Amino acid sequence: MIEETKTTSGTREIPMSDEVYACFQRIIANRKKVKTEPMIDGKCGFLYLDKNDMPMVALHWEKYFQHICEKYNRIYKVQMPKVTPHVCRHTFCSNMAKSGMNPKTLQYLMGHSDIGVTLNTYTHIGYDDAKKELERMAKAE
Repeated sequence: MIEETKTTSGTREIPMSDEVYACFQRIIANRKKVKTEPMIDGKCGFLYLDKNDMPMVALHWEKYFQHICEKYNRIYKVQMPKVTPHVCRHTFCSNMAKSGMNPKTLQYLMGHSDIGVTLNTYTHIGYDDAKKELERMAKAE
């Protein structure tokens, strides 16, 4: 089942570079060949398929991330915190904000109807970020 987004802001087109498009094409081209391309609610061309040749869902990715973290933590002393696909959204948002992306553009890309969600929930800034920004501003003078 393909679900509707929570808000109308969540339904949007996301621009991508030619390199990203080519990467998606390579993923599909290198994917295990299936007898019949899965179609769900009229949609097909899914990037990743599970062992039953069906599109992978969020739970698949959460399990992969969990396995990777557990494996890493068995090997290294400094432990990796719990990482989920949703944490990656927070990381993307924080990195874009730190790079100086226009907040309204970032809000659009994140699919948030309220800029407060983008800036106050998804963007994580700390002391080091504030220090770097002040240094950058001082150089700009």
